[in-house]
Parts: sequence; C-alpha cells; structure tokens
Amino acid sequence: MSRKIAVLASDAPSAQAAQSALVRRYGTVPEDGADVIVALGGDGFMLYTLHRTQGLDVPVYGMNRGTVGFLMNEYSEAGLMERLDEACEEVINPLCMRAESADGKQHNALAINEVSLLRAGPQAAQLKITVDGHVRLEELSCDGALLCTPAGSTAYNYSAHGPILPIGSDVLALTAVAAFRPRRWRGALLPKAATVRFDICEPKKRPVMAVADSTSVADVLWVEIWSEPSIGHRILFDPGHGLEERLLREQFV
Repeated sequence: MSRKIAVLASDAPSAQAAQSALVRRYGTVPEDGADVIVALGGDGFMLYTLHRTQGLDVPVYGMNRGTVGFLMNEYSEAGLMERLDEACEEVINPLCMRAESADGKQHNALAINEVSLLRAGPQAAQLKITVDGHVRLEELSCDGALLCTPAGSTAYNYSAHGPILPIGSDVLALTAVAAFRPRRWRGALLPKAATVRFDICEPKKRPVMAVADSTSVADVLWVEIWSEPSIGHRILFDPGHGLEERLLREQFV
C-alpha cells in the first residue's frame, strides 16, 4: 500500500544524513498531510516528536539514529514501505501533571515516560504521598520519586530500581529515588486510574523540582499526576520487536 510519509530527524549528523537518504528515495510530505511520520534519532527525539504531533492522530515509526533507541526500530534505508505495511501499532496513554510553584502559578504538562520529583538543593527532599485522596506515606525522605507508565518503566524508573511493567498492564509504577526514610521503601504498583499527589514538606528549606519528560517546573509546592486515556500516542514497531517484546527481553539481560 502506498503511504505518504513525513521524514523528521534530530540534529545529530547521523540522523540528518539518514533523513537526506530517505527523502531522496521515498520523498516526504508535511506532517499534517502524512499517513505515517518517520522519526530519525534516539528516544529523546521520539518523545519530542510524539508530544509535538499528538494532535494529528498519525502513527510514528522511529528508526534509531541515536544511542539507546528503546522506542525505535533498527535503521535501514531499504524496504521502508514494506516495513511500514507490516508494522505493529502500540498505543500509549500519557501522564498528566498539574503542579503549583512557590510563586503561586499552576503548571500543566504531559509525560509519555514519567513524571519525576527531584531535590533541588543540598538536603534530601521530604514528600507526602497521597493516592486517590488517601495519605499513603506521611513523609518520604529521598533524592526524589517518580511515577511512570509501562512505556517509561525501562527508562529513569529502571535506573532507580523500579519494576519493568508489561506494556498492556493497567498499572503505574511509583518509585523512590535514593530513599533514606523509610529506608527500605522501594515504591508501589498503582492502578492506571489512580491519581497521585505529592506535597512537598518544607519547600523553602528542601526545594523540589518536577519534571514531566523534558518539561521542568522549579520550586513546586505540590504535584498531582494521573493517566490521560483521552490521549493516545500511536507508535509503530517491526513485527517481533514491539514494546511488549522489548520489555520482556530487558528483564533477562
């Protein structure tokens, strides 16, 4: 089947060279007229592309011209149209973040991977954690904490010793970053429909920043996070190399 593709690339020289080669061979169209968006770069560029094009309802097929490339397929100039015809689609719902900063402003952002709270000073952060209106942890003393989607569970969450989540699971992972007290608290698995609130204790003495993927808010007082089912990011993978397979494979490395 003939497809109209929009070929996008990060600023990396390898991505720019790949874009030139693919455009010469297959052509390109504007994003809003494409059947498929082909993104060339690493995971960061894939997240950037998904965020920027979420209103188009066009699937994104990534090819790795970056480093890790967990969300990307292997790069090859040949057979692109056939690969697109055979690709499997995964739909990911992002997290919504609402936060209030010390200046009284409210901030909203979306996160495909995770929302993280990180200490922004020399002292450990102290966080009160509430889930669906019930206080679950009065005080978590830590370097930070994060809430992630299954798609983001192999990113920062995994580095913080959080669990890898199957892509089809209706759960979110709440993970501490270098927890001091409770010392052995490693986090929790929460229903996808849960709303999580972090209140920052002693925000002047122990400042905290919130980060939703690449959007950061300094000096937050509280942060609320929930999954947004009305937004679906469509990602294409080569058969046998989808997110579910990648998540399983990552656990046996």
